Amino acid sequence: MSAHQITPQAAAPIAPCVLVIFGGGGDLTQRKLIPAIYHLAQEKLLSDSFAIVGVDRVEFDSDSYRSRIDSEIHAFLGDEFSDAQWDALLQRIHYSQGDFADPAAYARLADVLKGVDEEQQTGGNYLFYLATPPRFFGEIATRLGTAGLAGEEDGHWRRIIIEKPFGQDLASARELNKTLHLAFNEPQIYRIDHYLGKETVQNILAYRFTNSTVEPIWNRRYIDHVEITVAESLGVETRAGYYEQAGALRDMVPNHLLALLSVIAMEPANSFSADAIRDEQTKVLSAIQPILPEQVLTQTVRGQYGDGSMPDGTRVPAYRREPGVAPDSRTETYVAMKLMIDSWRWAGIPFYLRTGKRMPGRYTEAVIQFKHAPNMMFRDSLVRRARVPPNMLVLRIQPNEGIGMSFNAKVPGPAEHLSPVEMNFSYRDYFGAAPSTGYETLLYDCMTGDAMLFKRADNIEAGWALVEPILDVWGALPPRDFPDYAAGTWGPPEADDLLRRDGRAWKACDTCSSQNA
Repeated sequence: MSAHQITPQAAAPIAPCVLVIFGGGGDLTQRKLIPAIYHLAQEKLLSDSFAIVGVDRVEFDSDSYRSRIDSEIHAFLGDEFSDAQWDALLQRIHYSQGDFADPAAYARLADVLKGVDEEQQTGGNYLFYLATPPRFFGEIATRLGTAGLAGEEDGHWRRIIIEKPFGQDLASARELNKTLHLAFNEPQIYRIDHYLGKETVQNILAYRFTNSTVEPIWNRRYIDHVEITVAESLGVETRAGYYEQAGALRDMVPNHLLALLSVIAMEPANSFSADAIRDEQTKVLSAIQPILPEQVLTQTVRGQYGDGSMPDGTRVPAYRREPGVAPDSRTETYVAMKLMIDSWRWAGIPFYLRTGKRMPGRYTEAVIQFKHAPNMMFRDSLVRRARVPPNMLVLRIQPNEGIGMSFNAKVPGPAEHLSPVEMNFSYRDYFGAAPSTGYETLLYDCMTGDAMLFKRADNIEAGWALVEPILDVWGALPPRDFPDYAAGTWGPPEADDLLRRDGRAWKACDTCSSQNA
């Protein structure tokens, strides 16, 4: 059987349920959630007794809400669009108007849900998706509980999904968890991080623990260091109101980057259950050496982009000149840090993390660099190299999801010359289809009750505990040199120094023009 003929075991359709989207008129709903549901329908993974109810403050009824979605959704559904499939889904979409802080809105929602249950036989199973600004998370959860919509009785289920950020610091994260737990039990709460829905992130577990050529060397004896990069080519765009309050550290590190780290560094769980997997991920986060206040200036780097040119020649303004940004803003748009994990597997092995805006390309990858082999017999055999380069494994999360491996080989010819070569696996090339956005997987898992790819309360709090000292020091010591990297480059020079002091360097992106990588 050829690679592109491989057919995975079909997933079972979800049970009857209603997806209730708070913020049903918002950008996330149009760009991500409705397209993801459409793709699930294409894959025959939705029950015939499935419905959507949008909730927002805008004055719509169900017919006008459907018309708005229909007029805007086509741009986000791709080329393989089926009018019949879309029309069938569109008829299952309903609307309930109301202010998120108004108790009457929840009474109206309860009436709408009762009608949907009767009309479409959805069985009283509700998934509440909070596609809203974070300030509404606690409010909505509390009012759902007060309205009797959070309780699970008579064999039906109720679940709630919240988007990041899960708080602004450790104290607010704990307060949010406490508020959520007043209305919902922890197994009902699904904290979504769409990075965990991507195929490569999930495949890390399979790659690590099902391959006998990988698992024995996934430790301090063979690995020199690990790099995790989340690079964004876009600037702040229209998100200045949020970003000025958050910054790159809050926006990316406690969720996306630490999520990737925990998957890469976790120990094998004793089962594939959600809690067993999340237990091991929380253990990893708890084992990271705390960054003491006096270490913040040597183990972390912050930056803010200035004017510059992107690789295509486009001139872009500095962060401080973006709409809605203060002209003297101290908000960081770049973060790099060095973390150490106190465990047998990773003792002495540094993990370098970096993320930033207005970098030369958009890509997310994890680089596993192995230690040098004792290849002194080949010291005179290299092509344009001073030493035999180390083997390197690259886990590509986006945009070209896959896995690459570099190793050394002899150059054809009579001379004993070596050169690094690469093997690459791409999901698109091998399986004949582009991977999903991640929301399809996460929505499906939530509706089937599988919480493995979602954050648990203790996991969230462990991540915030790690970054808390950094937030405190950065808040007390304002940056003196912002902006400190030009748009279109790989961040401030101090980020290079972070690795250079250890005799290392960031791996250059193979698909982007790099200025200082």
